Amino acid sequence: MKLVRAEYQELAKYMEHLRPTRQCMKMLKEKFSSQSQSTLLSIFSQEYQKRIKRSHARHHTAEAIENYYQRYLSEVKKNLTAPVILELANEVDFSPSLMARMVLERYLQELEGTPPSKPVLNSMLREPSLIPDRFLANQVYQCTINDCCYGLLVDCIKHSIGQEHEILLRDMLRERNLSFLGYDKTPDIILEVPIAVEGHVVHWIESKASFGDEYSHRSYLHDQFWSYWNRFGPGLVIYWHGFIEELDCHRERGILLKDCFPLDIVTLCHSSSQS
Repeated sequence: MKLVRAEYQELAKYMEHLRPTRQCMKMLKEKFSSQSQSTLLSIFSQEYQKRIKRSHARHHTAEAIENYYQRYLSEVKKNLTAPVILELANEVDFSPSLMARMVLERYLQELEGTPPSKPVLNSMLREPSLIPDRFLANQVYQCTINDCCYGLLVDCIKHSIGQEHEILLRDMLRERNLSFLGYDKTPDIILEVPIAVEGHVVHWIESKASFGDEYSHRSYLHDQFWSYWNRFGPGLVIYWHGFIEELDCHRERGILLKDCFPLDIVTLCHSSSQS
């Protein structure tokens, strides 16, 4: 779904103070009922990550980490089953998964006398049952399942959704008998025979299972799309969860944006219209 910039800004402004919970997604769907759940989740995730990045340094000072850890120890003594870390993260407007990571790292440093290695830390975040303290393990688990924007669980879900849309794209190309090469890296699809979409030649297709906002699209242009253009010629980017309409401004230069697989494709031999 394409949004004009003003519509996107209205959405982003409403999301400014929402927490990454299932309840907030219900609120968004009720407020913006014309938007799909996947579009709203993608936009919220991106806006929330921007917000966390802006405050990341403030939460990661030695003083802040020690304060969070001591507050965790104090509160968990009062109630071993209360979601202390989750509530602390919500109180200071920080990602529950990232807060759990900080507290776990500080706990392991105290336990072992030295900061844990990244592999050890990640393995415990991925499988909290490995954490020696079962109450802390439960705290980490609570944060993981209640954070819809950050954490190893979210990373796995995003990776799976990305792969699902790449498979969908390949299936659609095969249905239309369009020959292509698939790349593990980038771009996702190189067409063996170019096609035309809405009057524009397409040599390659990139699948993005996300919403194309200004920040992400600018980064993709710099890091990926213009490099593809230089190497393979003009191409097509599919933002499956929509994009800001004004960003589709490089068509004449060779980068076309769509929010779905194109229905009308012109090949060297014939044109096909799919309904």
